[in-house]
Amino acid sequence: MEIIFKIAKSEDVEKIVNLCNLCFDEKTSMEYATKIFEQTKNDPNHIYIVGYVGDEAVAHSKITIIPTMYEKMNTYAILNHVCVHPDYRRRNIATEMLIACEKVAKEKGCVAMELWSNNSRAAAHACYKNFGFIVNDAKFFSKGI
Repeated sequence: MEIIFKIAKSEDVEKIVNLCNLCFDEKTSMEYATKIFEQTKNDPNHIYIVGYVGDEAVAHSKITIIPTMYEKMNTYAILNHVCVHPDYRRRNIATEMLIACEKVAKEKGCVAMELWSNNSRAAAHACYKNFGFIVNDAKFFSKGI
């Protein structure tokens, strides 16, 4: 099975939204997703990676590049919405996608990648650890505004 990873374009948004809605039980509307994608598609710090098997989007990750003025942090990448279609899991697609994300992050001058993942995603966490991610001694805080 051949999987092709690419940086998403406008024509990929619907397939990405459908995949993320499936994988994360989200209810993101096409109207909202298209609006945000169009606002950010020319920003080099917002990158959506999508993996295709034929015409089907089976993998996705959003990469946000964060340049900082702090030497220790430098420029780093945050990955979120990392997912593989349930019918395609356990085929190393997530690892291949992380390799594609790491390549993009290196090209953007990042010194590290971080990712967000819900506590309930044990299989995903095992994949991330196998790829070399470590769990930091930190908490992710969130506040609605």
